[in-house]
Amino acid sequence: MPAVRLILFGLSAITLLGLGGFSLVCLQEGERRATRVSLLLAVGGSLVLAASAFLPITAETILLAFLGGVVFFGLVLFILPVRQVDQMHEVPQERVDERDIVFARARLEPGSLEFLDYYQRRPQNKRNDDLTRAKPGLLSLDAQLANRLLFASPHGSFTLTEAMHAVVDGKVAEDPLRMNPRAMTGYIKDLARYYGALQVGVAELQPYHYYSHIGRGSGVYGAPIEVEHRYAIAYSVEMDHAMIGANPAAPGVVESARQYVEAARVAVQLAAAIRYLGYPARAHIDGDYRVICPLVARDAGLGEIGRMGLLMTPRQGPRVRLGVVTTNLELEPDRPTREASVINFCAICEKCAVNCPVRAIPFGERKLVAGALRWRIDADRCFRYWNVVGTDCGRCLTVCPYSHPDNIYHNLIRWGIARSGAFPRLALWLDDLFYGKRPEIKSTPSWIRLAENENKKE
Repeated sequence: MPAVRLILFGLSAITLLGLGGFSLVCLQEGERRATRVSLLLAVGGSLVLAASAFLPITAETILLAFLGGVVFFGLVLFILPVRQVDQMHEVPQERVDERDIVFARARLEPGSLEFLDYYQRRPQNKRNDDLTRAKPGLLSLDAQLANRLLFASPHGSFTLTEAMHAVVDGKVAEDPLRMNPRAMTGYIKDLARYYGALQVGVAELQPYHYYSHIGRGSGVYGAPIEVEHRYAIAYSVEMDHAMIGANPAAPGVVESARQYVEAARVAVQLAAAIRYLGYPARAHIDGDYRVICPLVARDAGLGEIGRMGLLMTPRQGPRVRLGVVTTNLELEPDRPTREASVINFCAICEKCAVNCPVRAIPFGERKLVAGALRWRIDADRCFRYWNVVGTDCGRCLTVCPYSHPDNIYHNLIRWGIARSGAFPRLALWLDDLFYGKRPEIKSTPSWIRLAENENKKE
């Protein structure tokens, strides 16, 4: 058999096995469109290549030469360097007042001293906040996507997270344990992973990591926040891909709230362990932060801040929740290098902006905000939508190409994006081909469907 024919048969088998394997992965992931497209390409592509092996030898040679040219051209494009981004404007020049964020404003009780004081200082925010307060609210049974059966779970999770506010800090043991900073850093990171953290990094704290004033949680509302610790341990916990696939429906907030609990649990345990070793430490958890977690996590080497304003991690993208413990325990900070490929991909992708139900995510390039280059979401519009539907939406992180599960197929794409200036556009085209420019909302996991069906019978 001629060598050309053998090569075509080999390419046919590779196509069938490669895309066929991907179709099985997509089926497991609950990606119906991707399963259909990959299966069609696997069967169709392998049949075309196999049939080509029976063409006249001249035609076979021409076809093989064409395929070789495509591969060569692709390799040439692949080696184009990643476009460098401006890294001179990564540090905010102003600290954020926590009282100004939408979550703190939502907690203000009309008629209270804090309410009156805030809107005297920020009258421009009152109209937006009144519009939001007029909506049903997060987990409200009057919301558009209300589901009492499923809303019970995040209610329980948020109750537990709030209860943990009482133990974010505590008494420090006397007689501190002395240990080499490098060895201690390794131990603390391993301990965080043992507790359930996924990625762990250490940053040396800077003033811009801290809010300027307390806006919620423990402490006195409006009190200035001092930079009291030297180091921060930042980590991520992963949100389940199948659960958030239903975003913005109720299963997404079920998972989101559960992982807020997990992030808080890790932080509270880790901070208490460090205090037992004789060093001050504070856990920063949902509703009781003193630091801006995405900024700390970025500087600890966990990822980059993307278009949707969330931290983009290497393997899970924004499909994580973050936790931070600040401490004076002597640690060895990580020395992260800025990952230009993530910023470049966010610059061309815009999938989160396209799929945002209320257009709260900006299109275009990053802009200077408080001295730092970033994409600035419309937090008021985003949060108001939460109060309309009753969930924390999360549609943006669901459709993000970086949010695909951590497996060999998706990791190959991530590897290419990180190493080529041209590959990201191919990766985006492939993502649109397999998943759609507006990916479908996935069906809920079977145990949730069963529970809902039983609930309907009652």
